Amino acid sequence: MTDNLSLPCLMYLLAHDAAAEAPYDRARTALLVRAAALTDLALRGRLREDGGTVTASGTPPTGDVVLDGVLREAGDGHGFKFLVRRHRKRTLAQVEDQLAAAGLLRVKEPRTPFGARRPAVTDPAEPAALHARLATALHDATPVRELPATDAALLALASAGGIRSVVSRREDKTYRARIDACTKSLACLAPGLEHAVRDLPTTMIAAQGGMGGS
Repeated sequence: MTDNLSLPCLMYLLAHDAAAEAPYDRARTALLVRAAALTDLALRGRLREDGGTVTASGTPPTGDVVLDGVLREAGDGHGFKFLVRRHRKRTLAQVEDQLAAAGLLRVKEPRTPFGARRPAVTDPAEPAALHARLATALHDATPVRELPATDAALLALASAGGIRSVVSRREDKTYRARIDACTKSLACLAPGLEHAVRDLPTTMIAAQGGMGGS
């Protein structure tokens, strides 16, 4: 079933902690799904970059609620790094709603205004298969240029976001050249996208301090 999912939905499943019934870190996951949505749109040829400014390309909607929302926001003359931060909490909630509609997630809404959503994966086999797919992409000798573009992007995002269930600390060192090649491949879509992904660790630290753009 995951074969039909958008990149932000796949990124969410990779970042979900089944034991905690929540993303392993909700603030980080919000930034990761935003970055994944921008990457998905760039892979579809719907986002371009000119002098550091992102522009939307093409008029028909993608038909995906999350991607179309991000696509509309990308027409305001900002760069990729700004767009990663923008409306990230809303995008995260939309991804959860989308996964729930697909039957892959069960979402319990908070009982109080200050409570948090409690999402739970309905079938652990789905994210397990996705993890296995990414493990193969990381450990296999296949050149990065021959990997599916989605797998290379997910590895780059998971490493930058510190998703240790996908790329452990040891793997991050052992396969650093391979992961760098995955991240560098994003520059073929847009240099600013590669820079935004490489800067995710710093962006995530800033987010913990109340960075704007929620």
